Amino acid sequence: MTQHVIRPVRADEWEKVKELRLAALRDPVAPLAFLETVDQAAAKPDEFWQDRARGAAEGNGVRQFVAEAPDGRWDGTVTVFLEEIGAVDFLEQTVERNQGHVVGVFVRAEQRGTGITDALFEAALEWAWSREQPVLECVRLFVHEDNERAGAFYRRFGFEPSGLVVPKPGDPTSKELEYVFARPEGQRR
Repeated sequence: MTQHVIRPVRADEWEKVKELRLAALRDPVAPLAFLETVDQAAAKPDEFWQDRARGAAEGNGVRQFVAEAPDGRWDGTVTVFLEEIGAVDFLEQTVERNQGHVVGVFVRAEQRGTGITDALFEAALEWAWSREQPVLECVRLFVHEDNERAGAFYRRFGFEPSGLVVPKPGDPTSKELEYVFARPEGQRR
């Protein structure tokens, strides 16, 4: 099992948030997994990264978790944000249930298979289920149809395909598959 500490980001850690995002966007599967390029992300001003870190650390509707190695290096991340009934999601659809939405999943290649991804997802789901308002029914995510490694992890972890298939934003020839993790019975409020 990993020796990493899994924890939420802090507002003052924007430089590490930026570095890990750029590392994720350099990964060979980044074009399948993310909606921006490394050049687009690198061009964003420091204020963007400061706001992003602050929002992911202090906001009520989003939390970013990282896997921090004993030497302080960040080796993985996952972000979950809330989608409330009546809101409009990234598909420009009205949200019909209170749910979490996982985005920005990344673990450095040399750390894959060490348990970091499981630990990050456990922390993200624990945070999602702990929300008192709104109480979430499920957590969802989208995975590119050709990103089998990620899809296999999500299924092994307990996410199930919902059957919803949507065009990848910015590339209507590619498809994204929705996976859903229903709130466990023991987590009902």
